[in-house]
Amino acid sequence: MGHILTVIKHRRAVRKNCFRAGIPWRGIVHDLSKFSPTELIPGIRFYQGNRSPNERERELFGYSKAWLHHKGRNRHHFEYWNDLNIKTRHYEPVRMPTVFAVEMFCDRVGASKVYKGKDYRDSDPLDYFLRGKARSAMHPDTADDLERWLRLLAEQGEKAAFSAVREEVKKAKLEEKEARRAVMKNLKGNPEK
Repeated sequence: MGHILTVIKHRRAVRKNCFRAGIPWRGIVHDLSKFSPTELIPGIRFYQGNRSPNERERELFGYSKAWLHHKGRNRHHFEYWNDLNIKTRHYEPVRMPTVFAVEMFCDRVGASKVYKGKDYRDSDPLDYFLRGKARSAMHPDTADDLERWLRLLAEQGEKAAFSAVREEVKKAKLEEKEARRAVMKNLKGNPEK
């Protein structure tokens, strides 16, 4: 029961953050895969209350089936964004679209609040990011964006950080709209494509 309550609490915190960031749909659908049997059963079975059940599953089996399932279905995880580079023929991180990078920011803030509870500080998500090895596994531009938003949160607080990510979401939506218009204009002008 502890795992389910933690997931519900986490989803609620992230949903609130996503609404503040201007990506409400991402907050509504955030982490729904955690209720699938592949993730839910190990989550309940390996729940300890002080760390991710995925860590315990990894200790026992050498990998976490729940995590592999989760990261493959949730685009707010940078691990999802690896693809084959046609020049090098190696799998490499690719830049995350802004909406998913912002959801990742919302996720990290929400997770820190849930796991730290009353001891949460706005610098906690940044500290966690800087301590971890995620930066080296992310596309450099994605890592820079995330660190910039986390630093803003740590130094100026939530109001400034969420205002900044909202502006980046608006900018990305405009750029996407313009790109779609250009593609449609190109297709109309050249019927052979």
